[in-house]
Amino acid sequence: MQLLFLGTGTSVGVPAIGCACAVCRSDDPRNKRLRPSVVVESGETRILVDTSPDLRTQALTHGLSRISAVLITHTHADHIFGFDDVRGFNVHGASATPVYGIPDAIADMRRIFPYVLGDPDEPGRYRANVEFVEVSGRFEVGPIRIQPIPVIHHPHPTIGYLFEDAGKRIAYVPDASDVSDETVEMLTGVDIMILDGLRHRPHFSHMTVEQSVGILRRIGAGQSYLTHMCHDLDHAETERDLPDTIRLAYDGLVLEL
Repeated sequence: MQLLFLGTGTSVGVPAIGCACAVCRSDDPRNKRLRPSVVVESGETRILVDTSPDLRTQALTHGLSRISAVLITHTHADHIFGFDDVRGFNVHGASATPVYGIPDAIADMRRIFPYVLGDPDEPGRYRANVEFVEVSGRFEVGPIRIQPIPVIHHPHPTIGYLFEDAGKRIAYVPDASDVSDETVEMLTGVDIMILDGLRHRPHFSHMTVEQSVGILRRIGAGQSYLTHMCHDLDHAETERDLPDTIRLAYDGLVLEL
């Protein structure tokens, strides 16, 4: 199983429009952060998690031309507003692409993107050919078993995902302001844990680096990564103060199990 970070930034990305801070002006490529998304792959199965507004750029940068499914964590703009670009993947497949999410998220997707529900063969129309699938528990895409992970992220219902293949487990939780004891127990001992770590200053709907480190210590993954980071965090400086088992993710990073 392999995971590719397409984007590791917050909702405005890094550099941010109109900002001249040291991180936004940095020459370190790890400080260039598109909006958050990952691809999880095993064999011929390739799963896209969220469709960020940067999806077109991300797909072209990494040669991503085919996907097996889309998973939605929640429906904030930085996680879904590239959804129309899913139609580019449909060119390479005859069947509809399944789009998975909890019922609240799927209801939002149907409301925000109603045009994708029409006849895909209608002359003169070029729309994403998708099938929305509500999930409430474990499901499978190809050889990968997937468990929704409930987390707290104001104000929308939000989940992360736990991926399991060939006895290895990767958990991805890009947006959260807190993680319950039950969720920590579910994730204890995963091989790789990826968690929201926006900045050092408190935020009402995201975890700080310090909060994330505390939860990651409790989970005790073999290796952990912070994602969804804003321009407050310089990559090299922040990593120097982290435990050896906790690193910052960056755009283009590939993790393999």
